[in-house]
Amino acid sequence: MDHHAIASFAVVPNELIAVKYIGGPALGPLDRFAIPEWVTLFSYMFFHFDILHLAGNMLFLWVFGDNVEDALGHFKFLVFYLACGAAGALAHTAMMADSGTPLIGASAGVAGVIAAYLMLHPKVTVWVLAMRIIPVRITAAVALGFWVAIQIIAVMMPQVGPVAWWAHIGGLIAGALLVVIMRRPGVPLFDRGLEEA
Repeated sequence: MDHHAIASFAVVPNELIAVKYIGGPALGPLDRFAIPEWVTLFSYMFFHFDILHLAGNMLFLWVFGDNVEDALGHFKFLVFYLACGAAGALAHTAMMADSGTPLIGASAGVAGVIAAYLMLHPKVTVWVLAMRIIPVRITAAVALGFWVAIQIIAVMMPQVGPVAWWAHIGGLIAGALLVVIMRRPGVPLFDRGLEEA
């Protein structure tokens, strides 16, 4: 893996701020390619640290993304996903402005999908592995609500480790707001009209 090439396509908060978000490339110490910094608000989502990072993001996208795509339509879903990713990168940059650490991964876009799914289908039941081994069927509101709570708690803690918690929060907020205005006409929120069994 060429870390210098990946860093060129990653969001680097202090570089993004140095060019005032829309300027040309900041060419930081790790950059190999002269990519305009605003492009990194989108390109960073297509690079991952390792196969587990990629697999985790794609699993959430596979499980929850198709229902959100059905509610929005194909093209609007793509715009939605990219907008949530960009919002996550901007939130991360705003809260970690002095950071020179490259941000990569689809987590902010996926967080937007999770927020949209919660807004659309909180009553739908999903399978989860309690304690990583016991299969349990619970509502999406409980399962994904727990995941959202972890993100909120994490941003209140000292920032340690490689997880960009603020990017997740930015993606969540964007997803919750955008699904309201981007969903197809007639698509209800919060499973309205869903009959209880």
